[in-house]
Amino acid sequence: MLRTFTIALTLAATPALALVPINEEPVIHEKLLMGFIGDAIADNCPTIEPRNLRALGELNNLRDYALKQGYEAGVVREFVTSKEEKAKFKAEAAEWLKAKGAEPGNAEAYCQIGEAEIAKESLIGYLLRSKK
Repeated sequence: MLRTFTIALTLAATPALALVPINEEPVIHEKLLMGFIGDAIADNCPTIEPRNLRALGELNNLRDYALKQGYEAGVVREFVTSKEEKAKFKAEAAEWLKAKGAEPGNAEAYCQIGEAEIAKESLIGYLLRSKK
């Protein structure tokens, strides 16, 4: 009995695992980046449009994931409304797209990447709709 009590006290005194900063959490970062890439494709390709309801659903799923990981609601809200974080994700999305051959003014490259992502049924493609 005493041993069980000692173990319980030890567990209660052990600090919770520290969370990485929310902008460094791998799942959150990757999924948000895919959303920003999809937005850039939709903004630059006239034959592809965003699937806004799907994007909203994915954002809600990501919020729920963050909360389950232990991030507080205020931290999540601050992160998703941060202009600085938005700028970082846009820049990273632009780098990703540039590595694939897409640069502003080259709509065809954005369209090719978007159509390929739709065909692969990736998260990026899931968030987009081809109007072809």
